[in-house]
Amino acid sequence: MTEKKKKVLLIKLSSLGDVIFNVPLANALKDAGYEVTWLVSEKGIDIVKNNPCVDNAILVPMKVWKKRGPSLESFKEYLTILKQLRKEKFDIAIDSQMMLKSLYWMLFCGAKRRIISKEGRELSLLGGNEWIDNISYKPDSPIVMNYLRYANYLGIEVKPEDIKVTLPQRTEEQIEKVNELLSQTDKSKKTIVISPATTWGNKHWDKDNWKNLIDKLSYKYNLVYTGGPDNNELIEYISNGCGINLAGKTNILELAEVFSRADLVLSPDSGSAHLAWATRNPKVIAIFTCTPKEVLGPLGAKDKYVSLGGVGLSCQPCFKRKCKFKTNECTYSPSVENVLEVIEQML
Repeated sequence: MTEKKKKVLLIKLSSLGDVIFNVPLANALKDAGYEVTWLVSEKGIDIVKNNPCVDNAILVPMKVWKKRGPSLESFKEYLTILKQLRKEKFDIAIDSQMMLKSLYWMLFCGAKRRIISKEGRELSLLGGNEWIDNISYKPDSPIVMNYLRYANYLGIEVKPEDIKVTLPQRTEEQIEKVNELLSQTDKSKKTIVISPATTWGNKHWDKDNWKNLIDKLSYKYNLVYTGGPDNNELIEYISNGCGINLAGKTNILELAEVFSRADLVLSPDSGSAHLAWATRNPKVIAIFTCTPKEVLGPLGAKDKYVSLGGVGLSCQPCFKRKCKFKTNECTYSPSVENVLEVIEQML
Protein backbone atom coordinates (compact mmCIF):
# COMPACT_ATOMS: atom_id res chain seq x y z
CA MET A 1 0.00 0.00 0.00
CA THR A 2 1.41 3.37 -1.06
CA GLU A 3 1.99 5.76 1.83
CA LYS A 4 -0.12 8.91 1.57
CA LYS A 5 1.94 12.01 0.84
CA LYS A 6 2.12 14.64 3.53
CA LYS A 7 0.66 17.97 2.52
CA VAL A 8 2.60 21.19 2.98
CA LEU A 9 1.36 24.75 2.47
CA LEU A 10 4.02 27.29 1.49
CA ILE A 11 2.98 30.88 2.17
CA LYS A 12 5.04 33.29 0.09
CA LEU A 13 2.88 35.95 -1.46
CA SER A 14 5.31 38.45 -3.03
CA SER A 15 7.48 39.93 -4.50
CA LEU A 16 8.64 38.37 -7.79
CA GLY A 17 12.23 38.05 -6.59
CA ASP A 18 11.26 36.57 -3.23
CA VAL A 19 8.94 34.08 -4.91
CA ILE A 20 11.82 32.97 -7.15
CA PHE A 21 14.09 32.65 -4.10
CA ASN A 22 11.56 30.18 -2.64
CA VAL A 23 11.42 27.91 -5.69
CA PRO A 24 14.43 25.84 -4.47
CA LEU A 25 12.59 25.33 -1.15
CA ALA A 26 9.47 24.13 -2.98
CA ASN A 27 11.61 21.78 -5.08
CA ALA A 28 13.31 20.40 -1.98
CA LEU A 29 9.93 19.70 -0.38
CA LYS A 30 8.51 18.14 -3.54
CA ASP A 31 11.56 15.93 -4.09
CA ALA A 32 11.34 14.79 -0.46
CA GLY A 33 7.86 13.44 -1.13
CA TYR A 34 5.60 16.27 0.05
CA GLU A 35 2.54 17.45 -1.84
CA VAL A 36 3.18 21.17 -2.20
CA THR A 37 0.52 23.87 -2.27
CA TRP A 38 1.72 27.46 -2.67
CA LEU A 39 -0.28 30.51 -1.58
CA VAL A 40 0.82 33.40 -3.79
CA SER A 41 -0.30 36.85 -4.96
CA GLU A 42 -0.50 38.28 -8.48
CA LYS A 43 3.19 39.22 -8.46
CA GLY A 44 4.32 35.61 -8.33
CA ILE A 45 1.45 33.56 -9.75
CA ASP A 46 3.06 33.18 -13.19
CA ILE A 47 6.15 31.65 -11.57
CA VAL A 48 4.19 29.30 -9.30
CA LYS A 49 1.28 28.16 -11.47
CA ASN A 50 2.24 25.13 -13.58
CA ASN A 51 5.70 25.04 -12.01
CA PRO A 52 6.74 21.37 -11.66
CA CYS A 53 7.72 21.97 -8.02
CA VAL A 54 4.13 22.85 -7.09
CA ASP A 55 1.08 20.59 -7.01
CA ASN A 56 -1.44 23.36 -6.42
CA ALA A 57 -1.14 27.14 -6.73
CA ILE A 58 -3.71 29.26 -4.91
CA LEU A 59 -4.00 32.93 -5.89
CA VAL A 60 -4.57 35.61 -3.28
CA PRO A 61 -5.67 38.70 -5.27
CA MET A 62 -3.88 41.21 -3.06
CA LYS A 63 -3.52 43.78 -5.83
CA VAL A 64 -7.27 43.71 -6.44
CA TRP A 65 -8.04 43.93 -2.72
CA LYS A 66 -5.67 46.86 -2.24
CA LYS A 67 -7.18 48.76 -5.17
CA ARG A 68 -10.72 47.99 -4.02
CA GLY A 69 -10.11 48.94 -0.40
CA PRO A 70 -11.89 47.40 2.61
CA SER A 71 -15.07 45.76 1.33
CA LEU A 72 -17.49 42.96 2.02
CA GLU A 73 -16.69 41.51 -1.41
CA SER A 74 -12.98 41.18 -0.55
CA PHE A 75 -13.80 39.63 2.83
CA LYS A 76 -16.03 37.03 1.14
CA GLU A 77 -13.21 36.19 -1.29
CA TYR A 78 -10.83 35.85 1.64
CA LEU A 79 -13.20 33.43 3.38
CA THR A 80 -13.60 31.38 0.17
CA ILE A 81 -9.83 30.95 -0.12
CA LEU A 82 -9.54 30.15 3.58
CA LYS A 83 -12.26 27.50 3.24
CA GLN A 84 -10.31 25.99 0.34
CA LEU A 85 -7.16 25.85 2.46
CA ARG A 86 -8.86 24.25 5.46
CA LYS A 87 -10.45 21.63 3.23
CA GLU A 88 -6.95 20.43 2.25
CA LYS A 89 -6.13 19.45 5.87
CA PHE A 90 -2.46 20.36 5.58
CA ASP A 91 0.06 18.54 7.73
CA ILE A 92 2.48 21.47 7.65
CA ALA A 93 2.32 25.18 6.82
CA ILE A 94 5.48 27.22 6.30
CA ASP A 95 5.36 31.01 6.47
CA SER A 96 8.36 32.36 4.58
CA GLN A 97 6.68 35.74 4.06
CA MET A 98 6.90 36.37 7.80
CA MET A 99 4.81 39.55 7.78
CA LEU A 100 1.36 40.70 8.85
CA LYS A 101 -0.11 39.89 5.43
CA SER A 102 0.75 36.21 5.96
CA LEU A 103 -0.31 36.02 9.62
CA TYR A 104 -4.03 35.48 8.97
CA TRP A 105 -3.44 32.75 6.41
CA MET A 106 -1.01 30.98 8.69
CA LEU A 107 -3.18 31.28 11.78
CA PHE A 108 -6.39 29.96 10.22
CA CYS A 109 -5.19 27.58 7.45
CA GLY A 110 -5.84 24.54 9.65
CA ALA A 111 -2.38 22.98 9.35
CA LYS A 112 -1.32 20.79 12.28
CA ARG A 113 2.22 22.19 12.29
CA ARG A 114 2.70 25.89 11.51
CA ILE A 115 6.38 26.71 11.13
CA ILE A 116 7.91 30.19 11.07
CA SER A 117 11.32 31.68 11.76
CA LYS A 118 11.83 33.65 14.96
CA GLU A 119 12.81 36.65 12.86
CA GLY A 120 9.21 37.04 11.65
CA ARG A 121 8.00 40.65 11.72
CA GLU A 122 4.73 42.52 12.24
CA LEU A 123 3.23 40.00 14.71
CA SER A 124 3.60 37.15 12.19
CA LEU A 125 5.11 34.96 14.92
CA LEU A 126 1.61 34.63 16.37
CA GLY A 127 0.64 32.48 13.38
CA GLY A 128 3.09 29.71 14.21
CA ASN A 129 3.09 26.85 16.68
CA GLU A 130 6.69 25.87 15.86
CA TRP A 131 9.37 28.55 15.81
CA ILE A 132 12.78 27.88 14.28
CA ASP A 133 15.92 29.96 14.71
CA ASN A 134 16.48 32.97 12.46
CA ILE A 135 16.85 31.70 8.92
CA SER A 136 19.14 34.60 7.95
CA TYR A 137 21.56 33.74 10.69
CA LYS A 138 24.54 35.51 9.08
CA PRO A 139 24.57 38.98 7.49
CA ASP A 140 26.11 37.60 4.29
CA SER A 141 24.16 34.34 4.06
CA PRO A 142 22.61 33.84 0.55
CA ILE A 143 18.86 34.27 0.72
CA VAL A 144 18.15 31.08 -1.23
CA MET A 145 20.02 29.07 1.41
CA ASN A 146 18.20 30.99 4.15
CA TYR A 147 14.81 29.85 2.87
CA LEU A 148 16.12 26.29 2.56
CA ARG A 149 16.56 26.27 6.35
CA TYR A 150 12.86 25.47 6.52
CA ALA A 151 13.64 22.28 4.61
CA ASN A 152 16.63 21.65 6.90
CA TYR A 153 14.28 21.85 9.89
CA LEU A 154 12.22 19.06 8.33
CA GLY A 155 15.32 16.91 7.86
CA ILE A 156 15.91 17.78 4.19
CA GLU A 157 19.49 18.84 3.45
CA VAL A 158 20.32 20.72 0.25
CA LYS A 159 23.84 21.87 -0.60
CA PRO A 160 24.36 25.08 -2.62
CA GLU A 161 25.58 23.08 -5.60
CA ASP A 162 22.46 20.90 -5.47
CA ILE A 163 19.75 23.55 -5.40
CA LYS A 164 17.03 22.99 -7.97
CA VAL A 165 15.36 25.90 -9.73
CA THR A 166 12.39 25.34 -12.03
CA LEU A 167 10.02 27.53 -14.03
CA PRO A 168 6.77 26.72 -15.84
CA GLN A 169 7.26 25.47 -19.37
CA ARG A 170 6.68 28.11 -22.01
CA THR A 171 3.87 27.50 -24.49
CA GLU A 172 4.37 27.24 -28.25
CA GLU A 173 2.65 30.61 -28.61
CA GLN A 174 5.04 32.26 -26.15
CA ILE A 175 8.07 30.75 -27.88
CA GLU A 176 6.83 31.87 -31.30
CA LYS A 177 6.21 35.39 -30.01
CA VAL A 178 9.76 35.63 -28.69
CA ASN A 179 11.07 34.25 -31.99
CA GLU A 180 9.38 37.18 -33.70
CA LEU A 181 10.53 39.76 -31.13
CA LEU A 182 14.16 38.68 -31.54
CA SER A 183 14.06 38.05 -35.28
CA GLN A 184 16.18 41.13 -36.06
CA THR A 185 19.19 40.06 -33.97
CA ASP A 186 22.45 39.32 -35.76
CA LYS A 187 23.08 35.58 -35.36
CA SER A 188 26.84 36.13 -35.72
CA LYS A 189 26.94 38.23 -32.53
CA LYS A 190 26.40 37.34 -28.92
CA THR A 191 23.32 38.80 -27.23
CA ILE A 192 23.23 40.89 -24.06
CA VAL A 193 19.85 41.56 -22.49
CA ILE A 194 19.79 44.73 -20.39
CA SER A 195 17.03 45.21 -17.79
CA PRO A 196 18.02 48.59 -16.34
CA ALA A 197 15.07 49.35 -14.07
CA THR A 198 13.47 48.13 -10.88
CA THR A 199 10.74 49.36 -8.55
CA TRP A 200 13.15 51.09 -6.16
CA GLY A 201 14.80 54.25 -7.46
CA ASN A 202 17.67 53.74 -5.03
CA LYS A 203 18.49 50.36 -6.60
CA HIS A 204 19.08 51.92 -10.01
CA TRP A 205 22.55 52.25 -11.47
CA ASP A 206 23.24 55.79 -12.67
CA LYS A 207 21.62 56.33 -16.08
CA ASP A 208 24.71 57.98 -17.54
CA ASN A 209 26.73 54.94 -16.51
CA TRP A 210 24.28 52.83 -18.48
CA LYS A 211 24.52 55.18 -21.45
CA ASN A 212 28.32 55.14 -21.49
CA LEU A 213 28.45 51.36 -21.12
CA ILE A 214 25.98 50.81 -23.96
CA ASP A 215 27.99 53.10 -26.23
CA LYS A 216 30.96 50.77 -25.71
CA LEU A 217 28.95 47.57 -26.22
CA SER A 218 26.80 48.50 -29.21
CA TYR A 219 29.37 47.77 -31.91
CA LYS A 220 30.09 44.24 -30.74
CA TYR A 221 26.89 42.70 -29.33
CA ASN A 222 23.19 42.38 -29.97
CA LEU A 223 21.58 44.56 -27.29
CA VAL A 224 18.04 43.85 -26.11
CA TYR A 225 16.26 45.94 -23.46
CA THR A 226 13.45 44.72 -21.23
CA GLY A 227 11.22 46.31 -18.64
CA GLY A 228 7.72 47.66 -18.15
CA PRO A 229 5.96 50.30 -20.26
CA ASP A 230 7.02 52.99 -17.77
CA ASN A 231 10.70 52.18 -18.42
CA ASN A 232 10.64 53.34 -22.04
CA GLU A 233 11.90 56.84 -21.30
CA LEU A 234 14.93 55.48 -19.43
CA ILE A 235 15.65 52.93 -22.16
CA GLU A 236 15.40 55.52 -24.91
CA TYR A 237 17.90 57.70 -23.05
CA ILE A 238 20.50 55.04 -22.32
CA SER A 239 20.22 53.19 -25.65
CA ASN A 240 20.29 56.19 -27.99
CA GLY A 241 18.21 54.08 -30.36
CA CYS A 242 20.68 51.21 -30.46
CA GLY A 243 19.25 47.71 -30.00
CA ILE A 244 15.81 46.16 -29.57
CA ASN A 245 13.46 47.61 -26.96
CA LEU A 246 11.01 45.03 -25.58
CA ALA A 247 9.78 47.11 -22.63
CA GLY A 248 6.09 46.41 -22.06
CA LYS A 249 5.96 43.78 -24.80
CA THR A 250 6.31 40.58 -22.75
CA ASN A 251 4.61 38.88 -19.85
CA ILE A 252 6.65 37.11 -17.17
CA LEU A 253 7.06 33.78 -18.97
CA GLU A 254 7.80 35.46 -22.29
CA LEU A 255 10.43 37.52 -20.49
CA ALA A 256 11.90 34.30 -19.09
CA GLU A 257 12.08 32.97 -22.66
CA VAL A 258 13.90 36.15 -23.77
CA PHE A 259 16.41 35.73 -20.94
CA SER A 260 16.93 32.06 -21.80
CA ARG A 261 18.03 33.08 -25.32
CA ALA A 262 20.66 35.55 -24.06
CA ASP A 263 24.36 34.97 -23.59
CA LEU A 264 24.38 37.51 -20.75
CA VAL A 265 21.77 39.41 -18.73
CA LEU A 266 22.74 42.67 -17.06
CA SER A 267 20.45 44.19 -14.43
CA PRO A 268 20.32 45.87 -11.04
CA ASP A 269 19.01 43.92 -8.04
CA SER A 270 15.55 43.27 -9.44
CA GLY A 271 12.97 40.66 -10.27
CA SER A 272 14.46 40.59 -13.77
CA ALA A 273 17.92 39.64 -12.49
CA HIS A 274 16.45 36.86 -10.36
CA LEU A 275 14.22 35.62 -13.19
CA ALA A 276 17.24 35.48 -15.52
CA TRP A 277 19.05 33.43 -12.86
CA ALA A 278 16.05 31.10 -12.58
CA THR A 279 16.12 30.28 -16.31
CA ARG A 280 19.56 28.69 -15.63
CA ASN A 281 20.83 29.51 -19.13
CA PRO A 282 22.44 32.98 -19.45
CA LYS A 283 25.32 34.38 -17.52
CA VAL A 284 24.09 37.10 -15.17
CA ILE A 285 25.69 40.29 -13.89
CA ALA A 286 23.70 41.95 -11.12
CA ILE A 287 24.54 45.49 -10.00
CA PHE A 288 23.96 46.31 -6.32
CA THR A 289 23.63 49.72 -4.71
CA CYS A 290 21.57 49.89 -1.51
CA THR A 291 21.06 46.14 -1.02
CA PRO A 292 23.62 43.44 -0.09
CA LYS A 293 25.05 41.49 -3.00
CA GLU A 294 26.27 38.71 -0.68
CA VAL A 295 22.67 37.97 0.30
CA LEU A 296 20.65 38.76 -2.83
CA GLY A 297 23.14 38.11 -5.62
CA PRO A 298 22.57 35.20 -8.03
CA LEU A 299 23.88 32.04 -6.40
CA GLY A 300 26.10 29.65 -8.31
CA ALA A 301 29.30 29.31 -10.32
CA LYS A 302 31.41 32.47 -10.05
CA ASP A 303 32.23 32.42 -13.76
CA LYS A 304 28.50 32.47 -14.58
CA TYR A 305 26.91 34.64 -11.89
CA VAL A 306 28.58 37.88 -10.80
CA SER A 307 27.38 40.57 -8.39
CA LEU A 308 28.99 44.01 -8.62
CA GLY A 309 28.70 47.09 -6.41
CA GLY A 310 28.93 47.66 -2.70
CA VAL A 311 31.87 50.05 -2.51
CA GLY A 312 32.07 50.08 1.28
CA LEU A 313 30.10 53.20 2.05
CA SER A 314 29.22 53.42 5.73
CA CYS A 315 25.52 53.52 4.85
CA GLN A 316 25.56 50.34 2.75
CA PRO A 317 23.39 48.35 2.69
CA CYS A 318 20.60 50.68 3.79
CA PHE A 319 17.62 48.84 2.25
CA LYS A 320 15.98 52.23 1.66
CA ARG A 321 13.90 53.16 -1.35
CA LYS A 322 15.24 56.72 -1.13
CA CYS A 323 18.67 57.93 -0.03
CA LYS A 324 18.46 59.67 3.35
CA PHE A 325 21.49 61.79 2.40
CA LYS A 326 19.92 62.64 -0.99
CA THR A 327 23.26 62.04 -2.68
CA ASN A 328 22.55 58.56 -4.09
CA GLU A 329 26.28 57.99 -3.96
CA CYS A 330 25.99 54.21 -4.11
CA THR A 331 24.19 54.36 -7.47
CA TYR A 332 27.34 55.58 -9.26
CA SER A 333 29.27 52.37 -8.53
CA PRO A 334 30.58 50.15 -9.96
CA SER A 335 32.40 52.09 -12.67
CA VAL A 336 31.62 51.63 -16.34
CA GLU A 337 35.15 50.30 -16.84
CA ASN A 338 34.66 47.70 -14.10
CA VAL A 339 31.40 46.42 -15.62
CA LEU A 340 32.86 46.39 -19.14
CA GLU A 341 35.88 44.40 -17.96
CA VAL A 342 33.66 41.76 -16.33
CA ILE A 343 31.47 41.50 -19.43
CA GLU A 344 34.49 40.92 -21.65
CA GLN A 345 35.83 38.28 -19.26
CA MET A 346 32.50 36.45 -19.15
CA LEU A 347 31.84 36.54 -22.89
